[in-house]
Amino acid sequence: MPTFITIQGMETPLTKAGLEAAGIGAFFRPRDVRPLGVSFRVLQRLVSQGTVERLGSGLYRLSEVEPTELETIAMVASAAPTAIICLLTALRVHEVGTQSPHEVWIALDRKGRRPTRIPTRVRIVRFSGAMLTYGVIKRSMLGVPVSITSPARTVVDCFRYRNKVGIDVALEALRDAVRSRKTTVDEISRAADICRIRTVIAPYLEALSA
Repeated sequence: MPTFITIQGMETPLTKAGLEAAGIGAFFRPRDVRPLGVSFRVLQRLVSQGTVERLGSGLYRLSEVEPTELETIAMVASAAPTAIICLLTALRVHEVGTQSPHEVWIALDRKGRRPTRIPTRVRIVRFSGAMLTYGVIKRSMLGVPVSITSPARTVVDCFRYRNKVGIDVALEALRDAVRSRKTTVDEISRAADICRIRTVIAPYLEALSA
């Protein structure tokens, strides 16, 4: 038996289309659907029926709907609050380069434990010391606090992890980030100093400045 939600006094099935009509994505919190007549008890029943999946930290989604890229990142950040969105996923968020990763790239403290129950595939790298804070900015995605490397820091990380992402990806990120004015050569240079990768990236920065 379908569950109905109430939108402007009219009942409509709890589907992706119904949630979109209410201005809600497939990824939601109890407070989002409460005004639609879905109590917490009803939500728990939907979870037990398999209609809705609980993703942790009060996050849910319709089982039948694949989350969008933004929803996926928000889900990972909710499931792993200490994770930092980085490398190819950060490039995608900042709209730098042409990468479209199938996994969410995250960084964890070198001494930290790998989080469990992450709701999608992730690639994990490890940061330590200044790498955990320098150039790490805070954003809100669908109401979820997300830590992500800045454009300059992301470019530098691509050179640090060039064996994982490829030097061609690092070079594309550098050129596109500067060309699109998402960051500057000076900002990248400062990040390279902090991240101790200046020797590697210096020739490419000099070529851009020439």
